[in-house]
Amino acid sequence: MMKKLVIDDLFAQTLEGKEILKGINLTIKQPEMHVVMGPNGGGKSTLAMVLMGHPGYKITRGKISLNGKDITNLSPDKRARLGLFLGFQYPVEVPGVNFSNFLRMAVNEERKKGDKLSPIAFRNLLLDKAGQLSVSEDIVKRMLNEGFSGGEKKKAEILQLALLKPTFAVLDEPDSGLDVDALKYIAKTINSLDFPLGLLLITHYQRILHYLKPDFVHILLNGKIVKSGKAVLAKQIENSGYEHLKYEKP
Repeated sequence: MMKKLVIDDLFAQTLEGKEILKGINLTIKQPEMHVVMGPNGGGKSTLAMVLMGHPGYKITRGKISLNGKDITNLSPDKRARLGLFLGFQYPVEVPGVNFSNFLRMAVNEERKKGDKLSPIAFRNLLLDKAGQLSVSEDIVKRMLNEGFSGGEKKKAEILQLALLKPTFAVLDEPDSGLDVDALKYIAKTINSLDFPLGLLLITHYQRILHYLKPDFVHILLNGKIVKSGKAVLAKQIENSGYEHLKYEKP
């Protein structure tokens, strides 16, 4: 069976009752890369949070399914176990939690009892993967995101993605706050992942798409996808902006 992340007529609001998502329809097949663009306040980050089951939002209508299983009402940890990964726009610092130990626990959570990695075996795997991704050994020795620069936080997120090997990932503005060198690095790393991945990449600007080749681009305005197309759509938006777009079914 083809692996798919399906968003069907999704409406969602804050706990205070403010409606943010107003009928999102989107199907991502593995290994497609879909990009969602739009101005601030359009619902992009809310979409990411709702897909991962953030408790600060309530789905009022619609359905989310992952590889044929309804995950609409599942908790974030159960969604993660089924193969869904979220890369945060602003990863939080977690004092007292060693990054390496955190990664080992996460990786072993997905393994059967007799297949779990010892601390030494995982360290060898981690250093090998970190080397491939040009992540310094210093980062993996530190506390989770504590004192990390913006670029280091993004690298740490991508390192988690590479080790966990989910079937689908949602990356919420992985390019935010990055200089051009860090931006090129993040894009290069995404392009070089050694496993099949269905990717939903959320971005505010077109610049990361100079280094990535998405299969589809979607424009999200006021909680609705108002236009969908191929990669050239992002270039059109860069030239003309968002304001002229009117709602049309993708």
